[in-house]
Amino acid sequence: MRTPRFAKIIVVFLIGMMLTQLLHACSSGSQAAEKTRLTIATVNNGDMVIMQELSSQFEKANPDIQLRWVVLEENVLRQRVTTDVASQGGQFDVLTIGSYETPIWARRDWLRPLNLPASYDVNDLLKPIREGLSNDGKLYAVPFYGESSMLYYRKDLFEKAGITVPEQPTYPQIKEWASKIHDPKNGVYGVCLRGKPGWGENMGFISTLVNTYGGQWFDTNWNPTINTPAWKEAITYYVDLMRNYGPPGASSNGFNENLALFSTGKCGMWVDATVAAGLLSNPKESKVYDKLGFARAPIEKYPNGSNWLWAWALAVPKTSKAPEAAERFIAWATSKEYIQLVAEQNGWVAVPPGTRTSTYQNPNYQKAAPFASIVLRSIQSADVTRPAAQPTPYKGIQYVDIPEFQAIGSSTGQTIAAALTGSTSVDQALQQSQRTTERFMRHTGYIQ
Repeated sequence: MRTPRFAKIIVVFLIGMMLTQLLHACSSGSQAAEKTRLTIATVNNGDMVIMQELSSQFEKANPDIQLRWVVLEENVLRQRVTTDVASQGGQFDVLTIGSYETPIWARRDWLRPLNLPASYDVNDLLKPIREGLSNDGKLYAVPFYGESSMLYYRKDLFEKAGITVPEQPTYPQIKEWASKIHDPKNGVYGVCLRGKPGWGENMGFISTLVNTYGGQWFDTNWNPTINTPAWKEAITYYVDLMRNYGPPGASSNGFNENLALFSTGKCGMWVDATVAAGLLSNPKESKVYDKLGFARAPIEKYPNGSNWLWAWALAVPKTSKAPEAAERFIAWATSKEYIQLVAEQNGWVAVPPGTRTSTYQNPNYQKAAPFASIVLRSIQSADVTRPAAQPTPYKGIQYVDIPEFQAIGSSTGQTIAAALTGSTSVDQALQQSQRTTERFMRHTGYIQ
């Protein structure tokens, strides 16, 4: 039988154990509280996936920072991020935004101007990309990758068909070539183009097509010019091309879907972002890496508006709860050292393109990336001040630099997708888009 003294000892021991566990829990909570958590909103593109995979290196070097990732499809990302900054929701500390949003949001005081250290070497950023992410001479975002657009094609299919591709092809040639290599019985479609509705999806490509056919979004008085002969010619070409020589379900295909189709050998040609060149050339990512041909984006009547200019960039919203830590992260993710890290882990062909002059001067990159010179020339030749054959009141090649364009572009993208599926005619789609855009421009005060 235990004595009362023994019982007291047991009670004291148990109380001591409880106090020890409580102190340990408080200590752990205190340690966890010391970490700054950054919530990063980004797009589900291949380069961003690599950034997420390598971010453990940043956390290792910055043990006081913990990263939380929100990775979203392109259209969803734009909606979530725009809603958050406009409402000052403060959900995110780091935003993945583009050349379109950055200057507009900077003017609205939604972003923090960046104060990067001298070692970051801001002047090494390609000038067209850097200027597109600035406002009033201040940098508000830094490019994770920059891009223009270009033509990808299967050299094996073209050689078999006896086709020689010039450095600067034309859209009539694209249609002719598609007819020769289209082979759906063997799972190869003549051409893949964006069809998924969205101002940055199908309208990203279609705007450049309209530009090079001589059209534009607005005249100098901000009157919409969608229901015009140039638009009709461009959209009729697009619909006929995709119905005859495109893959089934093209109206659901955006950048990622077409990348998957081309990389698995199901597309003979593809006109899209230059950023895909590194992904398609990577044996780990592509079945056609050794069959690739590259050329400038096709043209028709007006060459200048045929290739776009874009950057997916990282920015810090004014509502960030940890702006200094956020800036430290984006400086790391867009630095020369990060590019070197990607090269060491994934090869030089996989490094983020279109951002730094030093990358294009690097012999290792030049050797690994046969497309590098075309990409660089495409970026440097893109002129956002002259996107169309006639003068415009706006800047931007595949977009219009006004806040309202997200709604206008997305609405028009829906009607063009409907024409692609055959649920409406090209004429009806253009008439509807014209009416909708006119109402929107009157409502917002651009026109009377």
